[in-house]
Amino acid sequence: MLRVTVVGAAGYIGGELLRLLLGHPEAEVVGAVSSRFPGKRIDGVHPNLRSVTDLTFCSAEDAPESDAVFLALPHRVAMTQIEQWRSRAGVVLDLTGDFRLHDTEVFRRYYGEEHLAPKLLDDFVPGLPELYRERLRTADLISVPGCMATAAVLALHPLVAHDLIDPERGAQVDAKTGSSGSGATAGQANLHAERSGAMRVFAPTRHRHEAEIAQHLGLPAAMTATGVEAVRGAQTLCHATLRPGVGTKDVRRAFRECYAAEPFVRIVAHQRGIYRYPDPKILLGSNFCDVGFALDEDTRRLSAIGALDNLVKGGAGNAVQSLNVRMGLPETLGLTFPGLHPL
Repeated sequence: MLRVTVVGAAGYIGGELLRLLLGHPEAEVVGAVSSRFPGKRIDGVHPNLRSVTDLTFCSAEDAPESDAVFLALPHRVAMTQIEQWRSRAGVVLDLTGDFRLHDTEVFRRYYGEEHLAPKLLDDFVPGLPELYRERLRTADLISVPGCMATAAVLALHPLVAHDLIDPERGAQVDAKTGSSGSGATAGQANLHAERSGAMRVFAPTRHRHEAEIAQHLGLPAAMTATGVEAVRGAQTLCHATLRPGVGTKDVRRAFRECYAAEPFVRIVAHQRGIYRYPDPKILLGSNFCDVGFALDEDTRRLSAIGALDNLVKGGAGNAVQSLNVRMGLPETLGLTFPGLHPL
């Protein structure tokens, strides 16, 4: 049985980690660290966990040694605490943005400050099994990508892997996300009175996930991000121009070859039906990422779509999936919930 600790356990991502790990047949949650609620019951903050656990939050000082520790901290905090948690766990899985970018200059440009642990950047393996499964099998430091980056990368990866995109034009990513992506301590912009009914462009340029997309794909990428009236879910609409002569059959073949054996990526590109393209609504609570595409063959303009639950496949679920790979467990263990419909 794996002994696991969640740091930042009172947040939304922390709560999802607890939900998944408490139901994981090979994991025992031995620590739930919160600087705000030490000594308080977990189900007082995460009411969905009532009768599931009697655990209480603990301070960082009281956290036990673990086989694995999950860092669900605010951005820029994990890099100040990384040595502390490395010394107390065999595997560290970071869900912040601190170790996602391996270039310190790119990090400074997107996060607005110098990196405080630059020597560790190359030691972190991205927690995205679909692209980095073999490296994850031996990784002791794992950095889980951002939710919108994961959706965009999985939507575009088959096209890049099969060299179908015109590289000079790169990709343009239009991302939409629900309010939970801002975290449990978000400010005035996420008040119901301000968020309800809004479609608010909060990052018209240079969203930090833009840099992740470019890094994973080796492709120039520009991204916009819009907050919509939903709690969970992220959807990316990725525009690219295909090379001359590439048609719908080539694109469909690329998707099938890349994802035929992937347990959590589903290809959704139907001719009819309400859900003929990826829609995060039916993915809530699940670790699936649905991907699909539409192509105008006359102009070679392709729209690739990715959708997921930003807190699960876009965060906690991807982390647990990566831990399963690292520990040699069945990759789907603890992650088989299919989502709900209708909702």
